[in-house]
Order: sequence, then C-alpha cells, then structure tokens
Amino acid sequence: MSSRRQGRRPGGRPAEPEGPVLVYGRNPVRELIRAGRRPVQEVWALAQAADDPVLEGITVQVKRREDLARLAGTGGHQGMVAITEEYPYADPQAVLEGDGPIMVLDEVQDPRNLGAVARVADAAGFAGLVIPTRGSPGITPVACKASAGAVEHLPIARIGSIVAFVNDLAGSGRWAAGADADRGQDYREVQWDPSAVIVLGAEGAGLRPRVREVCDQLVRIPMRGRVGSLNLSTAAAVLAFRAAAGG
Repeated sequence: MSSRRQGRRPGGRPAEPEGPVLVYGRNPVRELIRAGRRPVQEVWALAQAADDPVLEGITVQVKRREDLARLAGTGGHQGMVAITEEYPYADPQAVLEGDGPIMVLDEVQDPRNLGAVARVADAAGFAGLVIPTRGSPGITPVACKASAGAVEHLPIARIGSIVAFVNDLAGSGRWAAGADADRGQDYREVQWDPSAVIVLGAEGAGLRPRVREVCDQLVRIPMRGRVGSLNLSTAAAVLAFRAAAGG
C-alpha cells in the first residue's frame, strides 16, 4: 500500500507528506469521483476499465496490471487507482448535529474493520462516524477499499478523546449505548431512537474501562450458537440497523 507518511522537521513543523494519496478499487474510485469531496488528479486504469463512464472528464492513464500493483502496493486494485488528496475529516459538532444515529469506534486497529463499519453506518443512514486521533489508523487506502467507497460520502470525524466526547453527549441531546457482550442489556429490549450513539470497542479487547463507564447504557447481542461472538462489522450492522429502525 502506498500512502502519505507524516514526519517532523527539526524545527517541529510537520514534514511534507511523502508520496501520493491513493484510492484503489473500482467502487472506491467511482465513489471518490461521485462524492466530489476531494479532487482527483488522475486515474491509472487497465484498458478494460479506462472507458468507465464515471471517468469522463478525468485524466486517465492506461497502465499494465503490474504498474497498478506497484502504485497501489497491492494486487487488489481491481484495475483502477486514483491519485487524490488527504481525506477531509468532518467537524465533530457537525456530526453531532446531523440526522440519525452516530457510530463511535474506540481504538479499532484494523483499517479493514474501520472501513467495513463505515460501510455499515452509511448503509444504515447514520449521521456519521467518530474515531480517535490516536489509536486508530484513520481513513487509509485500505479502509477506503474495505468501505467500498462509503467513506467518501459518510461524515467521519477525528477527536482527541473518546471519553470526553461520550461524556459530553448529554449537552447535544444524544445518549451513548456501549457494546459489551458480558454486561450489556439485550439490544432488542433497548428503546432505540435517532439520538443514539453506538460505541464499539477494539477487536478482541472491547471497550476500554473508562469509555464503558461514561456510556449511558451497555448493550449486548445474545449468541445462540457455539461461537461466542461476532466480528466487529457484523456486530455493528446488527446494532446499527436496529438503532436506525427505532423502537
């Protein structure tokens, strides 16, 4: 994977990013262009993908498969790689004021999980997704690919403290439901409404204790099978569509 890396100069100022900012995969590139939230400098594509109608008006360079793999840093480019700019994170207050529930991820480490949850939140009509500045990979090319381009449409905000964000929700008229497989109430018994904020913890570790403590309510998804848990994005989907439906 190729992406920009941030360093620091001797004087303390951030160094110039190294390398292009990329989005790869047919759906992610298509949604990048359709959303129009960040400019596309050019697209590298296989010959059979270069005539995609969504690329009209975009500078397209026809390349070999191995050239695309070298640029993207992966063979999973699906014949299309876009060169664009850094991801435009949303203002947290704007997300809070949006229509519909909100998803919060507490130090989720895998960009694939982050992208998959963003796809769920977008599909369920959420107001946005909130992630921490530290302890999260942010919206990387891998996360873009895993979201199938949903990150280009869904407002995603980065904040310094999940604890402070959740603790201050009452002032915005929202309430937090933290996912906890051991302590939570059956999610089907919860009175969901559009002001809900679903808080999901990291892979394996779950919610950090301090985050758990500031949630208004803990919820769980009962398991009937022999496997004791769901993966992160599946759990997010179960809770997200229930919250979006209300009741």
